[in-house]
Amino acid sequence: MNTTTGASPEDLRNHLVDAILKEDISGLRDPRVETAMRTVPRHAFLPDAPLEEAYANKSVTIKENPDEDALPLSCASQPDVVHFMLVQLAVREGDNVFEIGAGTGYNAALLKHLTGPSGQVTTCDIDPDVTAYARRMLDANGNEDVRVVTRDGALGAQEYSPYDRMIATVGMWDLPATWWDQLAVGGRLVVPLRWRGLSRSVAFRREKDRMRSDSVKMCGFLPVIGQDGERNDYIDDDRLVRLYWDEDQSIALDLLRDALTQPKSVAWTDVTVGPVESFDAVWLRLRATERATCRITAKPAAMEAGLHRPASPALSPALVERDSIAYLTLERTTEHQGAEPRFRLGAVGYGPAGANLAEQICAQIRAWSPARTAEPMVTAYPADTPDSDLADGAVIDRPSVRLVIAY
Repeated sequence: MNTTTGASPEDLRNHLVDAILKEDISGLRDPRVETAMRTVPRHAFLPDAPLEEAYANKSVTIKENPDEDALPLSCASQPDVVHFMLVQLAVREGDNVFEIGAGTGYNAALLKHLTGPSGQVTTCDIDPDVTAYARRMLDANGNEDVRVVTRDGALGAQEYSPYDRMIATVGMWDLPATWWDQLAVGGRLVVPLRWRGLSRSVAFRREKDRMRSDSVKMCGFLPVIGQDGERNDYIDDDRLVRLYWDEDQSIALDLLRDALTQPKSVAWTDVTVGPVESFDAVWLRLRATERATCRITAKPAAMEAGLHRPASPALSPALVERDSIAYLTLERTTEHQGAEPRFRLGAVGYGPAGANLAEQICAQIRAWSPARTAEPMVTAYPADTPDSDLADGAVIDRPSVRLVIAY
């Protein structure tokens, strides 16, 4: 049951939205989305959470995973992510909207607020416990007209299509062919798309024979159940360093086992960042130019044992070539009295081709620096589209879609 000794739910809700708008760096704004988030009571969809937690800018788990080492099965998404994804979706009054990932039902309630009385919202989830929870919360908060269906989101809901807007609140590695059939030409799809070890909320506009992005923003979501094209494993005998890659990449773990024991090669650029300045878009550049891009994570014990620290030990971009690896790194520059600290970006490589791979990363750091907020164009085509009909860029093939990433 919600309890608090502080402000009212309305005050907490307005404070949360004010903070999201003040701290948001995405540049995305929509007064209708702001109004919806000030109106729909998030705490009412999280009755077991304290009010302060319900209105904190963080995700809230609603169904734990029996496997203690695995991710939760369902969460209420972080509010600032909810905000910018709804802005990306650009829902209009009267729209027919389909949501993949029912969660608490809160996002569906926001969608219904945006579509108005003349619009329709259908939300689905593969987990019957999740849909049952969402149904109860929606009914308890005056959203009886929102449809809740239990099924694999990859199937969509043909019976209620065509849709003007589709949104996924789970990480997708592929874009199912059924979605192409159910999204109207001219409609919009917003999806946390996973490729090369990282996810981005991509807003697509549906055209006749393709979908093209007009917004690509950083996000993190639980992966959808049933798409298993991502791989991960440790690359050291002590199980301290893990690599994440896609099934279409040629990663041979047995060749990498000794790479981190080899002498390292460190390459630096003149590019620097401040202590809170994001350099995440370097990863986007790498994914648009280097097919060998993947993700590396390192436990603290790995650095204690002598591994050169990745830029972000929890998730940093890496390049792999047979028995060699390189990844993004940084170091603090010489301090100046009273000045904000700066960090120089570079790369460190291990193995016979490590130095060359590190230089390839540095080349993309330099390409990123003059245009740090530039976003790639992501174009999606049906899987049977011939090469001759694809736009220029890096091509990534999935079972149901061909993605082209370009700057």
